[in-house]
Amino acid sequence: MKLVFASDSLKGSLSSKRAGELLRLAAENVFGECETIILPIADGGEGTMDAVLSLGRGEKVMVPAHDPLNRPMEGTYVRLSEQEALIEMAAVSGLTLLSPEERNPLFTTTCGVGELIRDALKNGCHRIIIAIGGSATNDGGMGCMQELGIRFRDVNGTELSGAGKNLVEIASIDTSGILREVKEAKFTVMCDVTNPLCGQNGATMVYGPQKGGTPEILQELEAGMVNFRDIIRNTFGMDCDHIHGAGAAGGLGAALKVFLGAEMRSGIQTLLDLVHFDDLIRDADLIVTGEGRADAQSCQGKVMQGIGLRAVKCGIPVYGLCGTVEPEAEALKNQGITALYSVKPDSMPLQEAMERAEELYLSAAEKMFLRYRGDRKKEC
Repeated sequence: MKLVFASDSLKGSLSSKRAGELLRLAAENVFGECETIILPIADGGEGTMDAVLSLGRGEKVMVPAHDPLNRPMEGTYVRLSEQEALIEMAAVSGLTLLSPEERNPLFTTTCGVGELIRDALKNGCHRIIIAIGGSATNDGGMGCMQELGIRFRDVNGTELSGAGKNLVEIASIDTSGILREVKEAKFTVMCDVTNPLCGQNGATMVYGPQKGGTPEILQELEAGMVNFRDIIRNTFGMDCDHIHGAGAAGGLGAALKVFLGAEMRSGIQTLLDLVHFDDLIRDADLIVTGEGRADAQSCQGKVMQGIGLRAVKCGIPVYGLCGTVEPEAEALKNQGITALYSVKPDSMPLQEAMERAEELYLSAAEKMFLRYRGDRKKEC
């Protein structure tokens, strides 16, 4: 029997890797000896690099960089081959790098992402994949683009720093100094966000609050983002309110598209290609995936949907083991997911379930595998 375990993390309780280890233990308890593959998984946010490295794809590169508050840190990216690199935004500009007290999108910057891109370019990478989930920023990608040679100036011609508060001051954008290597490279962005740059569904209003934005801060940032959008439209003839994914990562999606000509692509589908998922699941009897909360959003480019759609082409059943399962998640059964199971007992408070995550996950996994074994016997 061959089992593939490809679960997302259950945020706040279990990492993707730990979920896989518990699934392996549960499978051994139920089936005895069997072939298992643990694939840590992510859809473009935190953990994307680890998922790729876990299967021996590429090597880790360490680079001096700066965190979201422009403090020196050791940045990391993955060199997949001599000409290809994978950069995870969360590793240098991610929300998890800041304490709750430090989170304020007026002052955070994407300069670290630009530093990693620049290093990869300078070291011969011509194909660069950028995972932009989990950001702490709302700077429109200014910080990132400055590291690649683009200059943002105010009405007096003074160069601005690349933080969210500077968006409203932009009067002109000068791309004449962009790195030569940028023009020769191809950029792919792992992004499932479809939000426009501005408006009630835009980068600031939708994602700003989780980055520390108060109503007053959000109003200031939105005014800056509208200014940024208008300058881009008037200078380059591109309307970022009509670009798929422009609002991702606090507007970094817009900058990558406008200034680097990046292609926006599904995060989970890109990752599955990187780890050669179709080869890994060949001849598998069952795939187990999951996430912390299965709901309507799970059907919109998330991990379980991506895996289900790949597996259904091969006729392989997929079970989803999740922290909780909302009724809306039943739609996943039309997208390759065979069955959904919940880890948290209905009567148990969420906090208690998270504290007992390993115990509850292992027990739920064993019950799931017993059900699978029973169904197989009936088929025979």
